This record gives sequence, C-alpha cells and structure tokens, in this order.
Amino acid sequence: GQEAILISFDTVRENFRSASERNRFYWKLHGRKQVVTKKSGRYEYNREGLLKEIPHIKVANSVFIIAMEHMKRMMKFFDEWEDKIELKTFPVLLDEMEMRKLKEVEIE
Repeated sequence: GQEAILISFDTVRENFRSASERNRFYWKLHGRKQVVTKKSGRYEYNREGLLKEIPHIKVANSVFIIAMEHMKRMMKFFDEWEDKIELKTFPVLLDEMEMRKLKEVEIE
C-alpha cells in the first residue's frame, strides 16, 4: 500500500472567543455558501474551503484522509488554530484504488 495521513481533530469550544470564531474555523476548512440579499435580488456565493482544494476521503465529521504530499499545507492551516483544537495524525496505508481517490477529487 501507499502511505497517506489520517487527520482527526476536535475543537476546544472554550478556547474560541465566540461561536462566530469557531464558525470561521469550519468555513476556512470546509467552505460555505453565503447568501446575500439586496434590493436587486438574492445572490449566492460559494466560498471554498481548504478541503475543496485538497483531495480527501471523509471518514467522519472531523476525520479525513489526505495524501502525504498535502500534509504541509494542511498543517499550516491547523497551526493557525493550534490553541483552539486538539489534533491527531496517523499514517495509514491505502491500496492503489483508494490512493487514486486522493489524486483526483474529494470523496464525501
């Protein structure tokens, strides 16, 4: 098999200044749909999160697998939030078919 990284995290609720700061963490990771209503109409914008750019396999809500080559970028993101989350990483072996998923698009 080929090596990838399983990432698991928990947010430490009391370390966030507010619910909106915690939401910002999730938005930056997962992205979000923003709806803006103006006199001229209703507009929807997709704000892409980091996991839209990094192919991954979702294991559970706060658990996913990425290819080793994306680890540096992922850790840069998590380092910005290090005092507000508990992070665990585990090397995992994937077969060729699973590894192909990490080279293409994210699997949800």
